Amino acid sequence: MRHYEDEGLIVPGRFSNGFRDYCQSTIDRVHVIRTLLESGLPVRLIKELLPRLTGGADAGTDAGCAEFLHEVQSYRDRLAARIAVLSDQQAALDTYLREARRTDL
Repeated sequence: MRHYEDEGLIVPGRFSNGFRDYCQSTIDRVHVIRTLLESGLPVRLIKELLPRLTGGADAGTDAGCAEFLHEVQSYRDRLAARIAVLSDQQAALDTYLREARRTDL
């Protein structure tokens, strides 16, 4: 959680003794952040995306929205290309294993 705070992804409240107060909305935001990170989206894009997902003051109103969407689409396209390469590699390994099993019989 401190890492997310250091990255500017969350801003927890503070108790009078200085301890962090992770309210439910902060915890919910962390779940969204983790999901986006697990999808491979870089922190830089997550920082831009979060206000749009949570309906922040600048949600969908900034002039760079089209550029941001282009970046996310570009990232998604690169991810799809990587998946295609991995799928081809998996298919090649499957073929190799099938052939290897036939020759072992």
